[in-house]
Amino acid sequence: MVKSMKRRHLLKALGLGCIGFGIAPEILAKTVRGYFAGATYSTDGGLKDYLHKIHNFNHPHHDDLQIDSNLYGAFESTVMRLRRLQKLVGHGNFHILNFSDGLLLARNYSKVGRFTKSELSFMETIFYEDGQHYGFLGQKPIKEITDQVKKNDVVKIPYSGNYLYKDRSIEIFERIKKELGDQVVLTSGIRNVMKQFLLFLNKVYDSNGNLSLASRSLAPPGYSFHGNGDFDVGQVGYGALNFTGRFTETEVYKKLSERGYLKLRYPQDNMLGVRYEPWHIKINADV
Repeated sequence: MVKSMKRRHLLKALGLGCIGFGIAPEILAKTVRGYFAGATYSTDGGLKDYLHKIHNFNHPHHDDLQIDSNLYGAFESTVMRLRRLQKLVGHGNFHILNFSDGLLLARNYSKVGRFTKSELSFMETIFYEDGQHYGFLGQKPIKEITDQVKKNDVVKIPYSGNYLYKDRSIEIFERIKKELGDQVVLTSGIRNVMKQFLLFLNKVYDSNGNLSLASRSLAPPGYSFHGNGDFDVGQVGYGALNFTGRFTETEVYKKLSERGYLKLRYPQDNMLGVRYEPWHIKINADV
């Protein structure tokens, strides 16, 4: 079944708004154009509204896109199955688990269980849908849901539970470690499709089905450059604060900034629909 699975355009154009999420296409199109689509705004009010959303990224807004009640059952069961799958393989291994192997493992282990047709359709819908419909305007480096991370191309970073690409990321991280010492820690490395699914859908779940709210903090599956070389760093002992604006108060941030490592993927007040991420190391400056 995995090998025969092909990309299916289950919902065309703005069909997701009509069929899946219960929003008329003309309303959704207006929402995307008015609040998210592009860096140019016709009125000061539009820009202020956009920045208000980004500055208050973790709060719902009146025009956020929600998962329709008709899909909520498939969404909820998908989240729970992904959580069980991560528990089965371990958090470290889950970072580089590909979609096809994940389905195979789920099918073979009763404690996880086979992904149902409705769950697979839901995951394909989420992956192939245009992120602009949620408000996410970044590029999509991972084009296919079945893209894989080759184990020969990566190295596991000791004591972190994370992996980095040998030719894209490890040299920069090792240079950072050499200059900053043990006070810097790798907080997130490679995230393959399955891992990004779980992170994104967990956020949607915790936000009562709010896709737009989730996309302001986490890239939808396929849109994360963690699958293409980027990584996150933090201050040792700072815990979850490493993923907040408080990270800018640390010595690690100050030294990274002084030494030119912070070519940020999502700078402050960016026009990509994403919160400010001062901890995110951008590997390829051209994309």
